[in-house]
Amino acid sequence: MAGAIKGVHQIGDGARSHSGAAPVSLAAAADIAVPTEAARRRTFAIISHPDAGKTTLTEKFLLYAGAVVEAGAVKARAGHRRAKSDWMEIEQRRGISITSTVLQFTYRDHVVNLLDTPGHRDFSEDTYRVLAAADAAVMILDVAKGVEAQTLKLFEVCRARSLPVLTFLNKYDRPGRDPLELLDEIEALIGLHPTPVTWPVGVAGNFRGVLDRRDGSFVRYRRTAHGATAALEERLEPGRAAGEEGSAWHQAQEASHLLDEVGATLDESSFRAGESSPLFVGSALTNFGVRHVLDAIVDLVPPASPRADAEGHLRPLGAPFAGFVFKIQANMDPGHRDHLAFVRVCSGRFVRGMTLVHEPSGRLFATKYAMSIFGSERDTIDLAYPGDVVGLVNASGLQIGDTLYEREPVVFPPIATFAPELFATARPRDTGRHKQFDRGLAQLEREGVVQVLRDPDGDPVPMLAAVGAMQFEVFAHRLEHEFGAQAHLTPAPYKAARRTDRRTRERLRDVRGARIVQRADGTLLALFESSFHAQRLEHDHPDWCLDPVLSAGDRVS
Repeated sequence: MAGAIKGVHQIGDGARSHSGAAPVSLAAAADIAVPTEAARRRTFAIISHPDAGKTTLTEKFLLYAGAVVEAGAVKARAGHRRAKSDWMEIEQRRGISITSTVLQFTYRDHVVNLLDTPGHRDFSEDTYRVLAAADAAVMILDVAKGVEAQTLKLFEVCRARSLPVLTFLNKYDRPGRDPLELLDEIEALIGLHPTPVTWPVGVAGNFRGVLDRRDGSFVRYRRTAHGATAALEERLEPGRAAGEEGSAWHQAQEASHLLDEVGATLDESSFRAGESSPLFVGSALTNFGVRHVLDAIVDLVPPASPRADAEGHLRPLGAPFAGFVFKIQANMDPGHRDHLAFVRVCSGRFVRGMTLVHEPSGRLFATKYAMSIFGSERDTIDLAYPGDVVGLVNASGLQIGDTLYEREPVVFPPIATFAPELFATARPRDTGRHKQFDRGLAQLEREGVVQVLRDPDGDPVPMLAAVGAMQFEVFAHRLEHEFGAQAHLTPAPYKAARRTDRRTRERLRDVRGARIVQRADGTLLALFESSFHAQRLEHDHPDWCLDPVLSAGDRVS
């Protein structure tokens, strides 16, 4: 697998480029202004419904950027390389993304930080954490299915964070719906005004190429063997396109004129405001239209900009280093049973070996073991700038949402958690492997695979809480294969959770169908066997603390 990678995946100056250029010395790099380097960064997440083509498009971005020599999707044929973004064995077996990862590469002299997200709704919480570190999102829609339920939920997260969104209508090489109908659906359901930059020539399933609405030209594509290399592209002026494509070209032009009349044209200011979405049409599998989207990421996605702290004040890019942890992942490399803390750089210059302050504890934190990340692969990184993601190895004292800073104190907003919907008690199947069970439970809790709830009154059996059932499956799989302990999970009858406090806890002791548990951060939760019961108590006792919003920043009052 490593043989398919070109160059070394380090970020910023002092790192080797994919072209093999000589490294820039750290002394020379120190003279480069941080805002200048931040302007070269493009940090975005890919979101989609399962099977919309997210992993395939991710792989093709790497192909067009020259970060891989030959593309291969998750469901590649035997003997071909698996996708870099889906590195877990369970992901490759199931053919879906169940964890987020980071892929950093260069394209057109820009540093691109691609944050890959899970597609399944059961892992929405992981997606939310990743979006906290992104500056924009690429939303993939299957041209045959359009806007699906998970797409709506993910976009709500984007809207909450005011993220600009690019849209890619994928799989146009297969039969699908009328693209004008899909534009109406996007606007009606998502609330974004789609502004097509490219428009298909030919109906879905008979894809000839695209009309580039910026200059009116026709881009014709030619397939390559199994989509393993970049598609052959031929750009034709309108007169020749009309002669060679006939009615398909004229229909595309008519649709483009209609879009002009209704104002569906590219508007960068409304895109950055999260009001409109530049839209592209293509097929990730055959590489049709991939280059257009990758170019748009460089040309349209905003570079790293000042981030607001917990009080709403913008921290300047040129301020001393500051960043926050948005993900923790263990056992990415089977040869090294360690874990990585993924840190989004928000200000200043990161220099490997620098000593930072861990904001929650006030303790000093050394950064000797700092890595750039490329899927499951890693390499030592010397420098990083705002927009970049740094992996800190064996950062045992860090938690998701923690802030790290140099000199000037800052606290970034906490990363909210989702209210759990499913609950189960967890016990080791083999009591002789209790230590392995406890170690795995602690690590998977830190990663946010599941929420672990404990009885503050002394019941030692932990309870797992999740947004979706597949989180329990991943928990059990990783516990067995990474920590050598099998878990016996017993569904618990609870249907609703509310954040509470000590005073309300005493009042709930005698309430049937209610139970008090505690998260690792000290937050008390009241669990109810009936959602209606929880709502009734809220109505009858407005002075009780039964808050439906669960946040990583909440603490026991």
